[in-house]
Amino acid sequence: MTALRITLRKACSFTENILPKFRKNLTETRASISTGPQQQHATFYEFRTYRVEPAQNAAFLRLTNEKIHLRTAHSELLGYWSVEYGGLNQVFHIWKYDSYAQRAAVRAALAQDPEWIEQYISKAMPMLASQDNEVTYLVPWSQLDRPPKEGGVYELATFQMRPGGPAVWGEAFQAAVTTHARPGYAHLVGVFHSEVGRLNTVHVLWWYENPDQRAGSRHKAHGDARVVAAVRGSVTYLENQSNKLLFPTPFSPLK
Repeated sequence: MTALRITLRKACSFTENILPKFRKNLTETRASISTGPQQQHATFYEFRTYRVEPAQNAAFLRLTNEKIHLRTAHSELLGYWSVEYGGLNQVFHIWKYDSYAQRAAVRAALAQDPEWIEQYISKAMPMLASQDNEVTYLVPWSQLDRPPKEGGVYELATFQMRPGGPAVWGEAFQAAVTTHARPGYAHLVGVFHSEVGRLNTVHVLWWYENPDQRAGSRHKAHGDARVVAAVRGSVTYLENQSNKLLFPTPFSPLK
């Protein structure tokens, strides 16, 4: 009986000493999986995709070209594109906000703006088949970089990554993007991580002089051992991907 008591005391002592350390390590492990680099400011970018009724596509773009100034009087438009490949009869636009409070104030002001409602919204809404939006942040290692000249074509490449966030896949994904950008295969405009919408989604916005230059650059990149190695490292964390080729509208700040 005495030996049993001693054994039980040792077991209790072991549990008291080891269990807290185990719980601490488990908590740290969970944190390392669920967190990653965070941006240091509140600025975010709203991605908006509108599907236009096919018969109304030209009329919608013409109306927006004429009246977009009523909208940009309230907040900053980063870019506005028509989708040429990867989604017919769609427009895609990006709006910049300093905070959620600013966006709420802008939306409230628009709801009370008679010119915006009468001259644009009341006419544009019947032309739309659907609307979608998403809140994104620039990833910490990316900044907006305008193309070297106006014109050209933009590619919005969208990557659905495995759950876990940048702490899990961020380093490998960054390597895949930067190896494409550094040799000059494409001009990197910005890399955005979803905050509201489909989570663990990363959007990469590229610029090319024209679609043929894009095709040639991608063919060349696929023969670059550095690019191939980086992509193989990143694809481990990839669930699926898609892309769209975008042409800037005449009124788009990013042209």
